[in-house]
Order: sequence, then C-alpha cells, then structure tokens
Amino acid sequence: MDTISARAWLDRWDAQQERYIADREERFRVVVDVVTAAVDGVERPRIVDLGCGPGSLASRLAAALPHAEITGLDADPLLLDLARSAGCEGVRFERALLNEPGWEAAVEGPWDAVVSSTALHWLDPADLAAVFAASAQRLRPGGVLVNADHMVLADPVQAYARLVRESRARRAGVEANEDWSTWWEAVLADVDSDTAREHSALAISHDSSSGLTVGQYVELLIKAGFTAAAPVWQFGDDHVLVGVR
Repeated sequence: MDTISARAWLDRWDAQQERYIADREERFRVVVDVVTAAVDGVERPRIVDLGCGPGSLASRLAAALPHAEITGLDADPLLLDLARSAGCEGVRFERALLNEPGWEAAVEGPWDAVVSSTALHWLDPADLAAVFAASAQRLRPGGVLVNADHMVLADPVQAYARLVRESRARRAGVEANEDWSTWWEAVLADVDSDTAREHSALAISHDSSSGLTVGQYVELLIKAGFTAAAPVWQFGDDHVLVGVR
C-alpha cells in the first residue's frame, strides 16, 4: 500500500477507535508520560508495543522519544502493512502471535518498557499470564509494562463505568463515528489480498475477551514477577495500568 493511502486508512482507524475511547489521545499521552519517565537517562531505550495494530501508539512514542528503539508486534498482516506503509520513522514492525510461546524472541533484550493499547483483553487469562511472565523476564529491573485498555470493574459498578464511558462519547461527539466492523469491511474491500482476509478474520469478529477485572490484571502482573502494579489513570472502565519490574 502506498504511503498516502496507508495514512488515510490510519486516520480512519483513529477516528473509529475514538468511537469506543473518546479520550484516546489523553490515554496515549499518559502512556507516553509514564514511559518517558521510566526510560529517563537511558541512552537508547528499547520499547516493545504488544498488539500494536497499525502503529497508533508506537508512532506517538517515536515522536516523543526519537532516540528510542521501538518494535511493534502484531498478528495481523494487514494492520502491519498499514503501519509499515505509513512510514513511521524509528519503529520496526514484526509479526508475532502473543498466544504462542517464543513470541518475545522477535525483539532482543533487555527491554526498558513494554506497552499495549486496547489489545491484551483479547488474550485468555492463561495466555495473558504467559505474556506478562515473558515480559517480566525480558524487562530490566525498574522497567515498566504499561497497558491501556478496557478493564472490567466489579459488579454492579461495571454498569456505571460503562455508562460513564458512553456518556463521555456522546459529549465528545464521537458516538456516530465509523464502527469497528464497517472499517474492516471497507479496508478489506480496498485491499486485494486473500491472505489479509484470512488472517484478519479474528480481528474482525472481535469475539475474544478475557473479562478480567483490574484487580485480576494486577494479580497476574505480581505473579509474573513485577514488584508493583496499579492503575495510574482511569475513566469509567478504561484504564492505564502500570507494572514495575
């Protein structure tokens, strides 16, 4: 895909994502702030973006930390093609399946930060625990894992959290933005690739979610070898969770 087309699809992707995360840019900014502080003083920090999609978070990190070595990992070839075609300087994109052992070999260690945005909820709890454990093994002491995602709150509070998020979308005027399935239908119609259609099937269906609470995410991080973990930002059931190695 040519650069202009890729960037146009990325703009549509960002608008589509804001339908579900009205404060997405602020959430990105929080992730960038945490990572910037965590790698302060590191000459060439190594940052890994898990489930990077078309590179929305990775590109923002690269803009804020031009001296960093950033690698985005994702399973979907179409999204990776978009990320590469858009020409994000300072970011390398690689295909990796986080639910298969050995995915971490795609990036040389040690790592200074692991980040993710609206991706890890796709993993079942056992696979998520394995991802956290592999990340902990690769991170240097003091390194961070920063996960920005929807994380369930305990009932009956979850219903109010969802209400808060949906009300924010209405106030921000993004509730009528293009939705997930419509974006995928449009981009696949524009791309002549049976391989893309095959590998993008799971992403399109979006039928996998761990359903874990924030507390359960924290427990998994501690069990994986992180010394501390807690949310540093929240809006409704949308969180930025930080684990410190």
